Amino acid sequence: MTALLRYQADLLLRSQRWLPPVILYVAFLGVGVQSGQPVLDSLGYAAAGLLPVAAWLVRICVTGEPDAARACAAAARGPVRAHLACLLTALFASAALGVLATLVMTLISDPVSNGHRTRVPPLEAGLAGLLAALACALLGSAVGALTNRPVLHSTGRAVPAMLLAALLSVVVAGSPAQAAVSGLVTGSQSGRIPVPLLPLAGAVLVTAAAFAAACALTTRRSP
Repeated sequence: MTALLRYQADLLLRSQRWLPPVILYVAFLGVGVQSGQPVLDSLGYAAAGLLPVAAWLVRICVTGEPDAARACAAAARGPVRAHLACLLTALFASAALGVLATLVMTLISDPVSNGHRTRVPPLEAGLAGLLAALACALLGSAVGALTNRPVLHSTGRAVPAMLLAALLSVVVAGSPAQAAVSGLVTGSQSGRIPVPLLPLAGAVLVTAAAFAAACALTTRRSP
């Protein structure tokens, strides 16, 4: 599995297909986050924007190989391991992006509540933002796993389904990502820092199930 992860990571980096989602995410943060605004608001905004980026990175990874190369990797290591390596590579990449965004948001934002009424400890706020970002990265990866190959092969179906599922995952009540982000926004209003462990645990369970379902389908469907 380690060799497959290295192979997929190298393939992702060399392809440079990661540039559009990362550039779009940076632009999203540049437009929506201003230096000196309340830290929890900034962290919630950054976490929410990470979810569609994670789904996009999954699509890049699972469609990045020619069919012949993918068939060779599946024959050598097994289709389940080969596909799981694609999914995990995208997840790790989005998690790393989330860590970086959380660090930057914590450093440039003002450690106060909304309205600048209450001081917010920046270290604790950064930790809460990191957990929320990881929850969004996980759920975005789950969305990508369930809306791309081997579940959906047609680009005309996969891309709209992925975008719609990513949007719903951010706004629908009961979603782990929505709970994590809304917790940060609510915390910014009250000055209390949330600890989104339950949303993170929910995102882990959803992602594990999505990855398992997608990997199981690789043994039943052709590339």
